[in-house]
Amino acid sequence: MKTVNELQTKILVDNLNFYYGNFHALKNVSLEIYKNHVTALIGPSGCGKSTFLRTLNRMNDLIEGVRVEGSIKIDDRDIYVKDVDVVDLRKQIGMVFQRPNPFPKSIYDNIAYGPRIHGTKKRADLDQIVEESLRASALWDEVRDRLHESAMGLSGGQQQRLCIARALAVKPEILLMDEPASALDPIATGRIEELIDILRENYTIVIVTHSMQQAARVSDYTAFFLMGEIIEFDETGVIFERPADQRTEDYITGRFG
Repeated sequence: MKTVNELQTKILVDNLNFYYGNFHALKNVSLEIYKNHVTALIGPSGCGKSTFLRTLNRMNDLIEGVRVEGSIKIDDRDIYVKDVDVVDLRKQIGMVFQRPNPFPKSIYDNIAYGPRIHGTKKRADLDQIVEESLRASALWDEVRDRLHESAMGLSGGQQQRLCIARALAVKPEILLMDEPASALDPIATGRIEELIDILRENYTIVIVTHSMQQAARVSDYTAFFLMGEIIEFDETGVIFERPADQRTEDYITGRFG
């Protein structure tokens, strides 16, 4: 792993506070997320992991009554200033959700949907994007002969890799994953984890996971959240083997959570 001096910061979160109405969901969160590395967010249910993840592409904007204080900078640009184009922001930052959510369309049209919205019309260009995205998500060989069949006919694990391919089709720089394997069986989970390992070469990945083992397997860095605060952030090996905070150790060893 690179030393801190060699790392390139992709996302810089500074003193972030987030409110649902009067509820203070995230408290003074500061965090550096490094380019082309996997950062895992761990912590008990309701501790703010998914809320934090959704602040990174402003998905929480869709909820009435929310308020954000502090700053989140991507490549040194604050994404919460007024002139930010949120559509462009979400093109730059893809997201994969807890349960596979393919569109009720063909496999091909699932992948081509985003590029079409962003102006790609030529069939040859779309064909290339579809193939590249499915290859990147390790799905091409399984579906290349059934591209025009419904995506709903795929297995759960295949559907989730399709959703990853769909996110990759618009060429994001960052990939957010909100418990992407929690609804999958162990074999499909293994495929997703192998895929994450490959994708880190080209993408900055932030993953929320409820599984300590998964965080240890897939991530380079880990942030431990508790009651809306980051208790500890470090290299994953340090967090799991030599945590600095007793609360981190208590959570990792199963004393609570």
